[in-house]
Amino acid sequence: MVTEATAVETSAYVELGREQWRDLRKNTPLTLTEAELEDLRGVDDPIDLAEVTDIYLPLTRLLNLHFTGARKRGAAVSAFLGEKDAPPPYILGIAGSVAVGKSTTARLLHTLLARWPEHSSVELITTDSFLYPNAVLEERGTMHRKGFPESYDRRALVRFVSAVKAGAAEVTAPVYSHLEYDIVPGATQSVRRPDILVVEGLNVLQPAPPTALAVCDFFDFSIYVDAQVEDVREWYVDRFHKLRRTAFADPKSYFRHLADLSETEATAFARDVWREVNERNLVENIAPTRARAALVLHKGRDHAVQRVLLRRT
Repeated sequence: MVTEATAVETSAYVELGREQWRDLRKNTPLTLTEAELEDLRGVDDPIDLAEVTDIYLPLTRLLNLHFTGARKRGAAVSAFLGEKDAPPPYILGIAGSVAVGKSTTARLLHTLLARWPEHSSVELITTDSFLYPNAVLEERGTMHRKGFPESYDRRALVRFVSAVKAGAAEVTAPVYSHLEYDIVPGATQSVRRPDILVVEGLNVLQPAPPTALAVCDFFDFSIYVDAQVEDVREWYVDRFHKLRRTAFADPKSYFRHLADLSETEATAFARDVWREVNERNLVENIAPTRARAALVLHKGRDHAVQRVLLRRT
């Protein structure tokens, strides 16, 4: 069923099938090996070099052209103002559901974009670094809503991205441990005036409250990784089983107690978590921001991108 909102969203984009998009690669070279892709691939993500070639090489070409255009516009403004400062970093935002593959997309683009001579300095930050510590979430009674917009220190995230965009020599962010499922006390990640900063997270396209700034206000380009909800649910359950056999088995893992679940118990647990937490967050908070993205990558059931929607303006 096509709703009025869907029609408005669709009209804002040029929709390209996989073959049409692949042809826009032109002469962009493949600079990634199978071994490197294995290191970048997410848990239970079947992405292969054919997907990189067909989808991500055209995307890096588009981003390179967009980056070059942004630099020219920035130089024109600096010339008008009589300034000689170096151009500000280009900021790319990547959004999407848990288990949809946005982290793999972010890592791939981080690696591929850094191999273009025009922007060899590329940094990646995830919004997990701006989650409130577990102690804060437990004190507020919102631990069960971790990943929802209110579980992030939005102001700290906006301050961080704003400082990077303003050209600060060095900006630091907290560090999040997926093993410990918490912010690492005292640990920081530094970003030092990159050509491009990639910002990846569930809610990076969320609008700001009235009179405030949102992190997406600082983006030069944004990507939403999309798929049918029922497909993402199955990917989430499959990933949970993979983690149960690997990361969760680590004695230091926050989820160590889940490693001993039977196959049936694990499936039931994962489906409950998906329904009560991740699907609710997706439907209520994440999916409604899709129309704010400059580009949407829509995946089929096999994880492969089947179509690309590119905003016209």
